Amino acid sequence: MAAVGERRVSYDARGLAEPHAEAPRVAEVEDGRAVFDARDLTTRQINLELRRLLYEEDVADVTVQNPGSKHSLGVGILTRCRITFEGSLGYFGCGLVDGPEVHVKGRVGWSACENMMSGVVVVDGNAGSLTGAALRGGDVVVKGRVGARSGIDQKGGTIISLGDAGSMTGFMMQRGRQILCGDVGPGLGDSMYDGTIYVAGKVKSLGIDCVPGEWTDADTELIERKFRIYGLGEPPAFQKFVCGKKLYNYDNLEPSERKLVL
Repeated sequence: MAAVGERRVSYDARGLAEPHAEAPRVAEVEDGRAVFDARDLTTRQINLELRRLLYEEDVADVTVQNPGSKHSLGVGILTRCRITFEGSLGYFGCGLVDGPEVHVKGRVGWSACENMMSGVVVVDGNAGSLTGAALRGGDVVVKGRVGARSGIDQKGGTIISLGDAGSMTGFMMQRGRQILCGDVGPGLGDSMYDGTIYVAGKVKSLGIDCVPGEWTDADTELIERKFRIYGLGEPPAFQKFVCGKKLYNYDNLEPSERKLVL
């Protein structure tokens, strides 16, 4: 048994947390909007209450007070809605979502918005490492810093950070865009296959196969539009980085040549 607030988390023989938990039904609902205090609720109870409101009560706007930096909140939401967390989230917040507009009035830990399909997540504070890992669509807007390996294996969508970014940002990026307004650590875009990274600050070093790209009117339009949508003010001057496609050599070999190389 482990204490969480005034409640306790139970585990079954397989180690699964709260296998028989139910939605606490503590939300106040009025005019299609719901508010509930998560201070004394466990992670599973918070998520069950969210899903009850969105899927059973057809509430389209939910505010979660005092999330308490708990992990894995707001995951797996697959509908159009608006969710506001009045406080910080822990690891893996808002992962596997498809459609919601989420506002986090605080910070987020590692792996926020992992495998996000569509929607918008706006974070008022900083974000940890692996932000937007394997992101597939939608926009992730972090008004503070992002940690190392943000956008690792990114497959689509847009990550915007108004602060600095850590090392290996955009590692193995496949598609999508990153708009980074601060300085960036070493290994930017290492082993990226495709996609575009915009950096306004200094880049400590480029990763393997990440090279400067040619600026176009489409780049200007994209950045101005994103800044306008999210009320981020006048965008700074950016550098553009893309894949040099040097690592594509193996893919260009004939099958017989590939056997010799590999």
